[in-house]
Formats: sequence, C-alpha cells, structure tokens
Amino acid sequence: MKTQRLALALTLINLVLMSFLLAQLHPAEARQQQQNGLSILRGTGLEITDSLGNVRASIKSEPASIVNGKMYPAAILLRLIDSKGQPSVKLAAGEDGGGLSLSEESQGYIQALARNTGCFIKIRNQDGKEQVIKP
Repeated sequence: MKTQRLALALTLINLVLMSFLLAQLHPAEARQQQQNGLSILRGTGLEITDSLGNVRASIKSEPASIVNGKMYPAAILLRLIDSKGQPSVKLAAGEDGGGLSLSEESQGYIQALARNTGCFIKIRNQDGKEQVIKP
C-alpha cells in the first residue's frame, strides 16, 4: 500500500514538473499580434520549404555588409528558389532603393534596379551578350 502511494505521489510530482517545463518552452521566435482585429506574424525572416525540406522561398532582413570591397546597405530580400536550389526571383528593398532580378541559370537574367544613384534595366542572355537600358 505504501509503495502505491509513493508511486502515485511521484507520478503527480512528475506531471506538475512536466506541465511547468512545457509552459516555459518558446519554440518559435515569431510573435503573433492583433492589430485592427487582424493577426500579424512578426519575425526577422521566413522560409518556406518543400516536402524534402529544401528551402524554396525566403524573406529575410539582411544586415549591411561589405562584399569584395563594395558596401551593401541593410535590406529586405525575397527569394523564390527553383528545385535545383537556384534563386529564380529576387526582390529587394533597401535604404538605397529597390531591385528585381529574374533569372534562369543557363538562359540568362533580367535585372531592374531603381537606386539613389540611378535606374536601369540589364538583360543578359545565355551567350553572355548583355544590354543595359537607361533613361
């Protein structure tokens, strides 16, 4: 009889501890808020994956960085990625303007940029021939 009481007491203590620990878990960093009666999901990035776990779309807040001696300001970047892992669509908005890039690895790309230094459209085909259109 004492063994059963002890087992029951330990089980109840374990349940209380488990409930407390589960209540403390915060698995997602994103927060959901109500604004004007609508739900808003907040975070610094979002990734959408396919059934194999490969990232197929992402929205990220990129910090300012220097790449090959060139300064890139902080920006928000949307990437849509094909099944081979190559970004096919990029849409960016930063302090210096915005840009859109449509590409296919073997066929070339189209870039449309509107920046504080000027605007242009660049088209490049699979042969490497390039045309730039400026206003």
